[in-house]
Amino acid sequence: MDQTLYLFIITSLSILLLLVLVMKLKVHAFISLLLASCFVGLASGMPFMELIGSLQKGMGDILGFITIVVGLGAILGKLLEVSGGAQTMAHFLIKGFGEKRTSWALMLTGFIVSIPVFLDVGFIILIPLVYALANKSGNSLLHYAIPLLAGMAVTHAFIPPTPGPVAVAEILNAPLGWMIIFGVIVGLPCAILAGPIFGQYISNKIFVPVPSHIEFKDEATATGNASKRDFYLIAFIIILPLLLILIATTSNLLVETGHINGDNYLLEVAQFLGHPFIALTIATLVALYFLGYRKGYKAKQLLEFSDKALAPAGLIIVITGAGGMFKEILVQSGAGEALAEVFIAYNVAPIVMAYLIAVIIRIIQGSATVAMVTAAGMISPIIIDMDMSDPHKALIGIAIAAGACILSHVNDSGFWLVKKYLDISEKETLQTWTTLETIISVTGFLIVLSLSFLIP
Repeated sequence: MDQTLYLFIITSLSILLLLVLVMKLKVHAFISLLLASCFVGLASGMPFMELIGSLQKGMGDILGFITIVVGLGAILGKLLEVSGGAQTMAHFLIKGFGEKRTSWALMLTGFIVSIPVFLDVGFIILIPLVYALANKSGNSLLHYAIPLLAGMAVTHAFIPPTPGPVAVAEILNAPLGWMIIFGVIVGLPCAILAGPIFGQYISNKIFVPVPSHIEFKDEATATGNASKRDFYLIAFIIILPLLLILIATTSNLLVETGHINGDNYLLEVAQFLGHPFIALTIATLVALYFLGYRKGYKAKQLLEFSDKALAPAGLIIVITGAGGMFKEILVQSGAGEALAEVFIAYNVAPIVMAYLIAVIIRIIQGSATVAMVTAAGMISPIIIDMDMSDPHKALIGIAIAAGACILSHVNDSGFWLVKKYLDISEKETLQTWTTLETIISVTGFLIVLSLSFLIP
């Protein structure tokens, strides 16, 4: 059998093995990715110790970066949670937009809050506000919940420093600055279409009352003594690391185009401060002081908050590391190159391939994170030898993120989270949450595909 065809079959079988392990045998995603990596390596003829070395290299290369970014991001998000920052952000945005445009304010709230806060945590924090708005207005709960969920879902999938896009950026070697830029450019239209627009439509079709067991607090009590100064501070803390990263990316672009000298001292400072490690460290320290000490929390309490924040982050880090192993084995075994040759022979563009791989894995096994790291691991060996610009790599990363959003259903924990807190049936969850995610996926991919013809 032709070696290229043989390696292509091995790679395809490894994905099938991964899905059987996760779906049928309920093996943890980390172990499943490890076993799939070993299968590819051994079946392709890699020596045993070379396989072990590649596994170690794949894990180490990605964790050296993502552990710090995800860890700092988790602590920053926890501080925003315990300080009441998310509620403050929502309260003032809703007040600023006005009652008639509350759904737009909630979409923007979800979009901003989900930058440092995991989607499930942010939704649980803000759902009482959704209950209160629906109770006060008499509108369907979906009128407010769908825009909030859309904003959160987009940011969670598209914009670093959330774990998924950070992992994809590292595997593809795409600068985070470009991932942020395209994440916002692609994400905002997706959030608008899947949020206020779809929310208005579906809330007219399905009336969902506030769950009968919900008790309401006075709005002033719920938002505390928050002031506009608190709102601006929280917005500054959330946006600060993104701004620093974007400044560094802009500086690098100016050097590449010859507009400034690469030996400039201020350039070096900008690049240092804009590195994700430093940018997130600065933001976390600012948050520790203003959202921690200034709010009356003691050092011991802040330490406890940090410990709790790192617990769920650890799971994401391990799964991402396993994705790094899978990618490295595909590269070292030659399986990734064989996969590339097959797709190139059929003239399938890498950006389309990346989206389709993420879609298939997402639909079958449910986890967006696993879909993203697996798709990135498979596409990385394909683009590694291509003369591809950083912006184009970032676009492929966003295409993967879009694919990993599609058709959230019963094998996705997010599906059950939405069902539980909105107190709706499985059918209604499919009509609302699943449709919302699919709108984000398809819209995001179409925008990415259009941009790919414009970006060199």
